[in-house]
Amino acid sequence: MNKMVAKLLDGKELSKEIRNKLKQRVTVLKEKGITPKLAVILVGEDEASKVYVHNKHRAAEKIGIETIDIKLAQDITEKELLLQVRKYNEDDSIHGILVQLPLPKQISEEKVTCAIAPEKDVDGFHPVNIGHLFMNNPHSLPCTPHGIMKFFEKYELPIAGKNVVIVGRSNIVGRPMAAMMLNNDATVTITHSKTKNLSEFTRQADILIAAVGHAAFIKKNDVKPGAVVIDVGMNRNDKGKLVGDVEQKGVSEVASYITPVPGGVGPMTIAMLMEQTVKFAERGVQIGNRKVSNG
Repeated sequence: MNKMVAKLLDGKELSKEIRNKLKQRVTVLKEKGITPKLAVILVGEDEASKVYVHNKHRAAEKIGIETIDIKLAQDITEKELLLQVRKYNEDDSIHGILVQLPLPKQISEEKVTCAIAPEKDVDGFHPVNIGHLFMNNPHSLPCTPHGIMKFFEKYELPIAGKNVVIVGRSNIVGRPMAAMMLNNDATVTITHSKTKNLSEFTRQADILIAAVGHAAFIKKNDVKPGAVVIDVGMNRNDKGKLVGDVEQKGVSEVASYITPVPGGVGPMTIAMLMEQTVKFAERGVQIGNRKVSNG
């Protein structure tokens, strides 16, 4: 019997396709006198956050999106940060606002997330936007789950009627991912650190999404033969190498499709952030009772 080798879901290539289409959309906007603009707020000196912000800035620049990078001190007060957010909420030239997480201990991430105007919430984390998602009437989508859905669209992988198992229940990936899959007629199970006999659930999955934050957590024996495996993990192993939540070599022998790490979900997250910024510029921004038309 021949050993199965999973096909790679190439996030680098797909994100490149998406960026090229976004360039065209930005060109059309600029011809109407509108430049999509994204405000990115970075608090403190977290090295990983600096890298993420740099990558977002570089991606925006290539597409033609203007970015305003705001770097604030580690000891800034919550009130001062909320005033910054309010400033950009009220600036009609800004189409999207992103506050890079994590934030220092003295600042409530929930308060900051809720302070961003829902119509400028490019991360898709505002409770209003999450509510619309769960009601199957999405306005702004969390970027990582949205990017994952693009894989299924691009590679024409069916979702309806499939058994989807998600390992992880974060507000950033697990919970919104479940809503998106449910909205596409899948049968969804969310598992997590307190789930007993986890592998009994994962072995039932036609589509397995690992977002648990532990290196090589999902092994070959945890995966149903022929499953589509989405690895959301970004971990450093004991050698400092970037690895996912899935033991890639072994799982690739049983899965039909798999996302690599790096080069899978990561590039798609940034691509969706860019797409959402362009979409906001295209549709106009609603602030209070005022409508800013985009031509």
